[in-house]
Amino acid sequence: MPRFGAHMSISGGIALAFDRLAQVEGEALQIFTANQRQWQPKTPTSAEIETFKVRRRQAAGVPVAAHDSYLINLASPNPETEGKSLAAFSEELRRCAALGVEYLIMHPGSHLGEGVEAGLRRFTANLDRAIGEADIGLQVMVLLETTAGQGTNLGASFEELATIIAASAHPKQLGVCYDTCHTFAAGYDIRTPKGYAETMARFDQLLGLERLRFFHLNDAGKGLGSRIDRHAHIGQGEITVEGFRNLVNDPRFSNHPMVLETPKSEDLHEDRENLQLLRSLVRQGPL
Repeated sequence: MPRFGAHMSISGGIALAFDRLAQVEGEALQIFTANQRQWQPKTPTSAEIETFKVRRRQAAGVPVAAHDSYLINLASPNPETEGKSLAAFSEELRRCAALGVEYLIMHPGSHLGEGVEAGLRRFTANLDRAIGEADIGLQVMVLLETTAGQGTNLGASFEELATIIAASAHPKQLGVCYDTCHTFAAGYDIRTPKGYAETMARFDQLLGLERLRFFHLNDAGKGLGSRIDRHAHIGQGEITVEGFRNLVNDPRFSNHPMVLETPKSEDLHEDRENLQLLRSLVRQGPL
């Protein structure tokens, strides 16, 4: 069975994310490593880092990914934003390495009117530069997240992600995070067995399924190909439970981490309900 989990708050201390994950019986975790709304956030102290590592050892086997700040745009043609993004992403990589977090998920940025080709070139050059400046070796894999293609956002097509990886000086350090809402909004239909098979075959052809390391499980609030990023609870959007049934029963992803980014309240009951539903979709025994 896939490793189902959720994005959890680090409010009150980064290690508390594991306690929140346990409340929903999650088996995979995504966090921000610092306040994602600030360019220069307060970062975890050495004591907080050690506490995080201890809690992770206690939660044996839980895969962990961090998501970078939404302020970061390595494709920006604005020199100030570009410079801030470079510095911030390098620091994100260093924080992940210090915490022992193996994956850092990022959006491929927005070209802001410069055009897709120019945006992809700028993003890739700046990503390579940030990885070099972080100087952490291969401790952290950067996962490019599939996007909905809203506005001037890059990364809505598998072709665009493949272009980034092919042009990068660090292809061994790059993988993909597949967001179900985003890819559906970008036009990839997984609602039927046929559509699901065609989508994954296309991914494999262009990127290779070995690069697909992490999933965001979100239903889509808007229709197929809408290019609108609107997350919904599992089974309450346009993908429907059938799309998720196709995914969670794919034996190629039987041990992959799959985390929720759906709306939640403080008592986390929505996460519990979404995870229960996902687990109920997994067939028991041979297919």
